[in-house]
Amino acid sequence: MEPYEKILVLNNDYEASLLEEVLNDRKIPHGIVTSDDSALGGIMGMEIGWGYVEAPRKYKAEITRLYKEIAKK
Repeated sequence: MEPYEKILVLNNDYEASLLEEVLNDRKIPHGIVTSDDSALGGIMGMEIGWGYVEAPRKYKAEITRLYKEIAKK
């Protein structure tokens, strides 16, 4: 298994859901990591974004391109 690295920051769960659906359809290995910090009242989300996508490095360009396409809509 290839090591995963942080690819890009997500702004909300809607973006995460759309991107995850596209990545699953294309069988691109990935993980969606949230900045869920309910104990801190959501302050981390304001500082570092809603969460991020992680994946093997070789998929970075493709994931970034797909994210930009989704963000346009």
